[in-house]
Amino acid sequence: MPYQHHTRPSPRGRPQLTDNQRPKRAGRPLDASRDAAILQAAIDGLTELGYDRLSMEEIAVRARAGKGALYRRWPSKAALVVDAIARWREARVPSEPPDTGSLAGDIAAIVDGVPDFDQAARQQLAVFIGAASAAARDPELKAAISEHLLQRPRRVLAQVLERAVARGEIPADRDLELLPEIVIALNCLRMLLGDAPDREHVGRVLETVIYPLATGEPIR
Repeated sequence: MPYQHHTRPSPRGRPQLTDNQRPKRAGRPLDASRDAAILQAAIDGLTELGYDRLSMEEIAVRARAGKGALYRRWPSKAALVVDAIARWREARVPSEPPDTGSLAGDIAAIVDGVPDFDQAARQQLAVFIGAASAAARDPELKAAISEHLLQRPRRVLAQVLERAVARGEIPADRDLELLPEIVIALNCLRMLLGDAPDREHVGRVLETVIYPLATGEPIR
């Protein structure tokens, strides 16, 4: 006769539940206020140590959090760093392109928004180099660099050029697809050589390379 499991009566006459029958208690909700500290700790660690030397333990120490708190939010170091890069970049690149009424004015507005080579620019340089050096070995980081470090400036410049086409400043049949890529490539090359793309550099690229290629005439 097959074995049948019966719940044992409790001392008060109620059936006693087995471990599998007991309702699961909900875990303590995560404190969202800690996320910012953890993500900033990841950026600081990436800046100082690079991706390979950065560990979850190091991030936890910098954020004054337990390592378990990190793993409850992110399954891996790569996932945490990806989120950190996304948040860090969003705070530094405008989400909407300028619209001054002319291509020259839009370019001037973009250049004015570029910081000089200060501490923030040094951190940008270190974050980029730290992430890019590991991207070839980590597809998740590679995707994050493309989406969060490169896609937004690519989209901003593309929209500026599209508006200039609509205003008649750029011929409608001109191929503009590669122009944002030229800006990104020159900026990345400068960073890989150890220099941040500061205001002067970005101005030269946009005014002496991009504007003439787009319009067929020099900006000055």
